Amino acid sequence: MSSLETFPPLPAVSNTAQAFVECAGDGYPLGGFCWRHAVPDSTRAVVIINAATSVRCSYYARFAQYLFSHGFDVMTYDYRGIGESRPQVMRHFQASWTDWGALDFEAILQRAAREFPGQPIDVVGHSFGGCAAGLATSSARVRRLVTVGAQFAYWRDYAADSRWQLFGKWHVLMPLLTRVFGYFPGKRLGWLEDTPAGVVRDWSTRTAAYELRPSGKALGELPFARVKAQTLAISLTDDPFGTVAAIERLLGYFEGSSRSHLRIAPADIEVAQIGHFAFFHNRFQKRLWPIALHWLQQGQLADNTPGRVLALNVP
Repeated sequence: MSSLETFPPLPAVSNTAQAFVECAGDGYPLGGFCWRHAVPDSTRAVVIINAATSVRCSYYARFAQYLFSHGFDVMTYDYRGIGESRPQVMRHFQASWTDWGALDFEAILQRAAREFPGQPIDVVGHSFGGCAAGLATSSARVRRLVTVGAQFAYWRDYAADSRWQLFGKWHVLMPLLTRVFGYFPGKRLGWLEDTPAGVVRDWSTRTAAYELRPSGKALGELPFARVKAQTLAISLTDDPFGTVAAIERLLGYFEGSSRSHLRIAPADIEVAQIGHFAFFHNRFQKRLWPIALHWLQQGQLADNTPGRVLALNVP
């Protein structure tokens, strides 16, 4: 293994992203952005970034530019109902977690294969975005997968010191407001983006199994095992969603993949906190982003990677 020092951050690149619209298999238009090098290269991977639930793809733009500056082509997109893919009317708009993976991520996978023929396809998935990576029919195309805080919100997996607060917020108040408004009005509350009712039902359901979530029941055969990617799950010790139990619950579904779980404490990189969202903040370009970069480039961790690799307790 090489050292992370081999991959210093490059100067910020200009925003060279091009907007696109890709229609999912059911015809729904998805908005996204692509960072593309001028000269095609069959050895260059294209990285798809799957966002967290109700987080706009623009949140990941600096990270996308970072990957682009290190030689990747990169695609970001918004799931239906969010950001660039938001409908004119959110009330009673139909969308679920499974739609986000089986339809939306699937459409972007197909676009990547079409627009970048012969190039490897890698994925970075944040929170639910890691789960979405296993829901697409074409997920066997993925060469390498990096997830950050990836899980599907089983409430008993939340960190003990904040479990009941999170339960009340996301499993009681969120579905209650959704029943009133016909969608979750997250923007006016300052809680993420407005969120489709079907996604809220999936999130707030209190079952430990994805296949028993409302949209999971419609899947029939679970598609996760199709993923054969070299998979790195990154979790943070101060992320109340991404506990070891939560990360391993999702990793257990990726039984066809080689899987590694890297757990990082803020003290490992000499900061006070990281949490569920901050991995993708620009301030961590030097300390955290090279971990994902190295995995996407090499399919392994560098010698001096902070944190510790946990023995997996999964099937």
